[in-house]
Amino acid sequence: MFLKGYIMGSSEEILSKISKLTREIETNYPGLYKYLDENPMTIPNEAHPNIDADSMDEYLDTLERLLRDYKGEHE
Repeated sequence: MFLKGYIMGSSEEILSKISKLTREIETNYPGLYKYLDENPMTIPNEAHPNIDADSMDEYLDTLERLLRDYKGEHE
């Protein structure tokens, strides 16, 4: 039971970081935002997409790397 709560908290924390970083990119780096592979309004076409903490963490890493590289090239 403890492990399940830990995983959910971890997923929620990662999702919060993804949302914050996406808003930062949208607000401060529109040149990068237009290249993101997803649209924030996209709805999955599967009834139950498989999204776990590992895949969310990987996506967060990708966003952070994109922003770091973009800043290095444009600032």
